[in-house]
Amino acid sequence: MNPVSYARDREAFAWRRDELNVVLAFSGFYVREDGKVGRADKATTLDVARARVGRLKAALEIRAVHEEVLKYCRAELLSENYFHAVFEATKGIAARIRNLSGLNGDGADLVTKAFLGQNPILALGLLTTESEKSEQKGFANLLIGLFGAVRNPLAHATKIDWPMSEQDALDILTMVSLMHRKLDATRKINP
Repeated sequence: MNPVSYARDREAFAWRRDELNVVLAFSGFYVREDGKVGRADKATTLDVARARVGRLKAALEIRAVHEEVLKYCRAELLSENYFHAVFEATKGIAARIRNLSGLNGDGADLVTKAFLGQNPILALGLLTTESEKSEQKGFANLLIGLFGAVRNPLAHATKIDWPMSEQDALDILTMVSLMHRKLDATRKINP
């Protein structure tokens, strides 16, 4: 693979190289960043081969992360860009709430209008028991916490000033996956 051929499409180079590297791993080879072939220990399982391509992406696949997470940050995962992968995935939560609710807001204001108050637009359950109401409120607080503790700092800080480790990215993206699964179960109760 010649990287020069992909000068205008870095994502295509990364994707093709990663997919090729999964297959090559079983023969003990891999394509390096410079497009040249290198030697490596032979992979004996698909999990090992995929892990070599991208540890974060592989870990998310093993955890069966919600497809919506990958939809919003696939390109960032391919380049192992943890900071922007998390940022895009958290923005995806807001986009999904807007889509489900028909609202235009963002962040805590969007969540409050969609899930809280006397007449929420979206509900996780019937909201007839105290447990159902408590779960609804707790889920809204979890969403607000995600925006306040993760999305907002990422939006206002530079990548250098707000370092994102692989473990932090994995934990946050797993939490975002849980939120998408909860959103799968919501229903619109008030227009």
